[in-house]
Amino acid sequence: MNYSNTTNSDSVLKDVALLIVRVFIGFAMLSHGFPKLQMLLEGKSDFFDFLGLGSQITLGLTVFAEFVCSILLILGLFSRISLGFLMFTMIIAGFVVHGADPFEKREMSLIYLSVYLLLMVFGAGKFSVDYMIEKRKRANDW
Repeated sequence: MNYSNTTNSDSVLKDVALLIVRVFIGFAMLSHGFPKLQMLLEGKSDFFDFLGLGSQITLGLTVFAEFVCSILLILGLFSRISLGFLMFTMIIAGFVVHGADPFEKREMSLIYLSVYLLLMVFGAGKFSVDYMIEKRKRANDW
């Protein structure tokens, strides 16, 4: 095999891996956000009240992060902004909501947080709407 062009193949491999992780973690978080969306639509208000904002507002913000931002992450649209909301939500879930619980209760939110941190550092990759928008902007700069 000829490995003379490894940098290009490494880049493609990285972008494919970012796409797979982004899509998988986005759909995984949707499975947590969708039941909360149903709670919000049904008007249920038995939800954790963060900073005294009220349980409905907190539930709405959580739905925005876990449902809307997950869809944006899957698409690779406004990825880093969406990841900021998702990371904040996981920090609250891991250290505030489940702060006094055993590690097993906090583990899931901390795993999500670590994956979101990696995606924040590496970005959405070339297979994302963000990349297409940036590419179009650069083409229009000429």
